[in-house]
Amino acid sequence: MKVVILAGGLGTRISEESHLRPKPMIEIGGNPILWHIMKLYSHYGFNEFIICLGYKGYMIKEYFADYYLHTSDITFDFTAENKMIIHNNIAEPWKVTLVDTGYHTQTGGRIKKVQKYVGNEPFLLTYGDGVSDVDMTALLAHHQQHRPIVTMTAIQPGGRFGVLDINNETTTIKKFVEKAKEDGGWINGGFMVVEPKIFNYLSEDESLIFERQPLETIAQEGKLQAFKHHGFWQCMDTQRDKAILEKLWESNKAPWKIW
Repeated sequence: MKVVILAGGLGTRISEESHLRPKPMIEIGGNPILWHIMKLYSHYGFNEFIICLGYKGYMIKEYFADYYLHTSDITFDFTAENKMIIHNNIAEPWKVTLVDTGYHTQTGGRIKKVQKYVGNEPFLLTYGDGVSDVDMTALLAHHQQHRPIVTMTAIQPGGRFGVLDINNETTTIKKFVEKAKEDGGWINGGFMVVEPKIFNYLSEDESLIFERQPLETIAQEGKLQAFKHHGFWQCMDTQRDKAILEKLWESNKAPWKIW
């Protein structure tokens, strides 16, 4: 089963980094977050990727073009033989198709533009800026059991701010309480399974946002399923998010590192 990754957005909320590189190329632990996402899928045996490019997409192309240079020991012999020798080549079992889907194209248009690479078969879909320890095998089994057009991983993000426990009579603050994940509503966590029928709801209109009219229509038809994930999930929207992920990786406590 192929994995489609949306990696073309501008990443304006983390502009400190994204003015230099596309958000999926922002590094956690010395590797782009895109690499972390692909390693997660690869752990479950999904090794064929279709990556939707847009903003600074050439940098993602260059990364994969030189991937073996990033992961191998190399000798450059500039003597008469003038050759390059690869040592300890660490190859991933990946097939990666990089597709220019437009600089300003929204998510719905990007997905439609890779239809010919996906073919007439179910596929996995996610965003290029979030990691999780979601069980892909269980996600796929849930989808196959219910047979919707789209199964979406639903998550409950923890609160960014602590909650004040206030005495209603005296208005005295009694204590600070960390907002629990279960206190909030469920949101789209990405990591979807999608049937090829989805392309009937899409067009190459660059303004088409996948999460609005297409998914809203599918939901109204009763063909949108939720796979509730109670484990780790973290997007990388801001520098604060990046710092959280970096700290987890450096401390060897990254929950998404299951490979």
